[in-house]
Amino acid sequence: MSRQSYRKEKNQLIYTQQHLANERTYLAWIRTVISIVGVGFLATSLHFTMGVTRNTFVDLFTVALGIFACIFGLTVIFSATQNYKKKRQQIINDTFTPSNMHITLISSMLAVIIIMVIIYFFMIM
Repeated sequence: MSRQSYRKEKNQLIYTQQHLANERTYLAWIRTVISIVGVGFLATSLHFTMGVTRNTFVDLFTVALGIFACIFGLTVIFSATQNYKKKRQQIINDTFTPSNMHITLISSMLAVIIIMVIIYFFMIM
């Protein structure tokens, strides 16, 4: 380890609040993933346990909604982990770069899942 990197690692006590905030943000993303996947499972399980009129297309759409929620959850976990590591390194290096791609990706996928839920409600009416 070089002398400069050792000095940066040693002086990280100054940035304790930033590191803790970064960890809290990461854990908030993980809680969000649990909610997103839960919505997917809830929609799928309610559809198949309720007395909804059976329609093959609606059944497939409901399964697709559940699978998309799981894929979305995995994407958010991966993205949040990458963002956490990136922010940790930025705190150590005393730099900052906003995470536009991370926010855009998650917002877009969340919009898709909301649209899928709305379409589902119109299909079962």
